Amino acid sequence: MNAANTVRLILGDQLNASHSWFKQVDDEVLYVIAELRQETDYCLHHVQKICAFFASMAAFAEALQSAGHRVHYLTLDDSAAYRDLPALIESTLQDCKAKVFQYQRADEYRLLMQLQALAPKNVTVEEWDSEHFLLAFDEIPRQFTAGKHRRLENFYRLMRQRHHILMDGDEPCGGRWNFDSENRKRLTPSDIAELPEPLVFANDVTEILQRLDRHGVRYIGRADAQLLWPVSRRQALQMLDYFCGYLLPRFGRFQDAMTAEGSQRWSLYHSRLSFAINAKILHPRQVIDAALQAFEASEGAIDLAQIEGFIRQILGWREFVRGVYWANMPSYAELNSLGAERPLPDYFWTGETKMRCLSQAISQSLDYAYAHHIQRLMVTGNFCLLTGIDPKEVDGWYLGIYVDALEWVEMPNTRGMSQYADGGLVGTKAYAAGGNYIRKMSDYCGDCHYRVQDKIGDTACPLNSLYWHFMLAHRQSFSKNPRQSMIYKTWDKMPEETRQATLERAQWCLDNIEEL
Repeated sequence: MNAANTVRLILGDQLNASHSWFKQVDDEVLYVIAELRQETDYCLHHVQKICAFFASMAAFAEALQSAGHRVHYLTLDDSAAYRDLPALIESTLQDCKAKVFQYQRADEYRLLMQLQALAPKNVTVEEWDSEHFLLAFDEIPRQFTAGKHRRLENFYRLMRQRHHILMDGDEPCGGRWNFDSENRKRLTPSDIAELPEPLVFANDVTEILQRLDRHGVRYIGRADAQLLWPVSRRQALQMLDYFCGYLLPRFGRFQDAMTAEGSQRWSLYHSRLSFAINAKILHPRQVIDAALQAFEASEGAIDLAQIEGFIRQILGWREFVRGVYWANMPSYAELNSLGAERPLPDYFWTGETKMRCLSQAISQSLDYAYAHHIQRLMVTGNFCLLTGIDPKEVDGWYLGIYVDALEWVEMPNTRGMSQYADGGLVGTKAYAAGGNYIRKMSDYCGDCHYRVQDKIGDTACPLNSLYWHFMLAHRQSFSKNPRQSMIYKTWDKMPEETRQATLERAQWCLDNIEEL
């Protein structure tokens, strides 16, 4: 390896071509990008997730080289000699006789701790900002207090005002900050017939799959030699254009809807841009600006509720969960306020369950490394919440199975919003629901083995009795929550025999959870 004065590390989720590092070409700077076993092995990943990151890293390395930069790319074959990332860096610095080592601040706590612990001899170590997020890292402590709830709506309004997005002077466009109440429509059969097919790609990842098998990397999910996810800036921009042109006009209205029909239209009106954004192939402001431009040019074809629902996810929610994560780590990863300890059922790895909602959401996740936010929150997440699954196991499953999952965004969504394991730091209530919510927002219940109308009996939807069991198990704390306290009056008015039968059905479901 030729000498270099400066070695710069680029992690797999730092593929930001607009970073200030790349404004000038310097022959004394060597960029290092590496496929690493520590990254394939820290949890059990979906094979498409691993392939998407490795293929994107390789494409980014090639783009940097084409622009004249010096790049040292290591495949799993090349990096196998190193036990972890610090060992690889130490060796590279010695081989290059480097005087300076620079890295962009990692977005995952475990990686940042590795990098900040580095102390190579006679080498200056410098940490740079990733130049990606819309809330500066240094401002997180001013906006989020460890151990305290920060109201999302207030944060979202702050970000709207600060970046002057969907604003009419000092007031929100349309006189409202939030159109969430208009974005909860169920898909009718005619709506389903009009769903567009998702834009997919055909990236050849044969060599990556061969490397994974050659090195004995364990993974889950369907492995295809032609990867459907965007792995380059050009492909990510194509997906952004497709979303703005074909999906955004109906995105908000159906963003919570679910359907088992039309398997070729599995992503509905969702953008599927989260992988490209989280890997920093696309900047969030670039995505927001493209959507706003499409909205303004649509002459009413895209209404305010559609664009606001999309902006809220990126400008509001994405930045919000990052703030929660960094304000509360590392203790956040240990929170388990509800004392959940049950292991994850085996069908989370196969999709083989008689509960059609679970089967649909899990099977889609295994096939595509993807499910939209309501499938994650109100199907798989709700089931784990009601049955008391250990939040560490829930974290591990979500972190591994989804192509866009990185710990900073996944953990507050699962341990916080979904499982209420943080005791309310993210959400103000536990997002628990019976089968009626699934019936309302999907067509999953129609051909299910269980009857969503029933609370008791052998064919009663398990979610119904499990909901009441869960709410009663935590009555002492939940009854103090004004958003949940009213539900106990409904329970108390039920006949005693109905209540007893409901709890007996719930206990059977818990005792026989693998048979559901």
